[in-house]
Amino acid sequence: MTTFRNPVVAETAGDIAAVLLELERPCWIIRHEGRMGATSDAGVAGRGQILAAVPPLAPERLGDSTFRSFHGVRAAYAAGAMANGIASPALVIAMAEAGYLASYGAAGVPPAGIEAALAELSRRLTGKAFACNLIHSPSEPALERAIVDACLRHEVRCVEASAFMDLTAEVVRYRALGLTVDPQGRIECRNRVIAKVSRVEVAELFLRPAPARLLQTLVADGRISSAQAELAARVPMADDITAEADSGGHTDRRPLVVLLPELVAARDRIAREVPAAAAVRIGAAGGIGTPDAAAAAFAMNAAYVVTGSVNQAAREANQCEATKNLLATAQFADCIMAPSSDMFELGVQVQVLRRGTMFASRAQRLYDLYRGYPGMDALPAEVRKDLEAKLFRRPLETVWQDCVAYFTERDPAQLTAAEGDEKARMALVFRWYLGLSSGWSIRGEADRAPDYQIWCGPAMGAFNTWTAGTYLAAPGNRAVADIAGQLMRGAAYLTRVAQLRAAGVRLPAECARYVPRPLEER
Repeated sequence: MTTFRNPVVAETAGDIAAVLLELERPCWIIRHEGRMGATSDAGVAGRGQILAAVPPLAPERLGDSTFRSFHGVRAAYAAGAMANGIASPALVIAMAEAGYLASYGAAGVPPAGIEAALAELSRRLTGKAFACNLIHSPSEPALERAIVDACLRHEVRCVEASAFMDLTAEVVRYRALGLTVDPQGRIECRNRVIAKVSRVEVAELFLRPAPARLLQTLVADGRISSAQAELAARVPMADDITAEADSGGHTDRRPLVVLLPELVAARDRIAREVPAAAAVRIGAAGGIGTPDAAAAAFAMNAAYVVTGSVNQAAREANQCEATKNLLATAQFADCIMAPSSDMFELGVQVQVLRRGTMFASRAQRLYDLYRGYPGMDALPAEVRKDLEAKLFRRPLETVWQDCVAYFTERDPAQLTAAEGDEKARMALVFRWYLGLSSGWSIRGEADRAPDYQIWCGPAMGAFNTWTAGTYLAAPGNRAVADIAGQLMRGAAYLTRVAQLRAAGVRLPAECARYVPRPLEER
């Protein structure tokens, strides 16, 4: 195929790609003087036989335009929360200043840390969009309340609700307290909720209004007004629902090509009962680490895409350099499931990086011991000695005292539940290791490198494959907003390639790959 540009005739695949990369201009496939070619020049196109054409496609046009207008962002793209503040204020600020939505990783951060982070974000990002993660914490309900309280104090207008298995009073309270009626009598949702789910039954909870039982309890406790409860009974719990497929951290490892259509179908079915649910947008997350993946998600009618693992290696992420280097060498199969700290007793797992760390196998051992013994005193002497020497590096009783000090400040109810319950006491001690392991990674404690818990999904390996040999291969060059721009630009380019192929155009194989280039080289 020949490329005609301005109106120079060329014959390389690179020139064809260059025409397609002029995203703000149409691309025509024409037959001219017995040859076929691509051009973005209307004059050249007019002198040949037009065989196919694609319109301009700026990255900002991908996805649902109402997502952009509702959240006040430039593109249907978001950086999801990464717990323990890995999705740091610096990361959220960088994204917001570039016009993208990002969620602060509040999960696992002490209340004082959340307070400071939201104060900074509210001060720095006045008038700009950002979100805060609200993670379901069945074993630590006080943490949920602390996050909601901080969001309300600092007028954070969007939360990313994740890991919910059922609605709780706190997420309902946040939603209800932001409901008002505009002069035209329409309900205005000032407190926005993006629900990240991996199951249809959980999505249905957020597609429907808040349940009466929770609203009645909140009114009875004086935490919302009866007028707010009445409004909450008329609107869906969420404005957006993210289909979380095979992702890092908490995940059910659902395939996106199945999960996304299932949630869209659920939304459309419920909209027949609850008409307001029709406006809830369904986005895609999990496995979004390349332009191909983003383009595929948009092709499946995702309203927006959310990235996670790939941002963990970005400069602005709150991770040590050693961990970022591990992430930058990961391949897509270098992930494994391991017991979760916040839902340890329930057997819930998280997806973590396997390469360069022994965390997964050590955490699984703790869970097996928890399942097999009624308490720490029942552990065989040799097992206890090994745990104290290799995993905890201190006597288990000392670990228990650390737990007492920690939960006395953070959530005393945890200690109350463990009084006289050896099994519950053992769970808190074992969670000590799981809870601290991600912090060792964040801080880069070298002597704890084998115990690093690094949340990671296969998207990280796919990103590394895509960026190999480019400027983005080095972690030091990975700026979170640049990653967003490259993924969206590549998705727009590949969408145009797909449109031409659907029209029957056979393009050179080299045109099917988008190579990231620094802005100054484009």
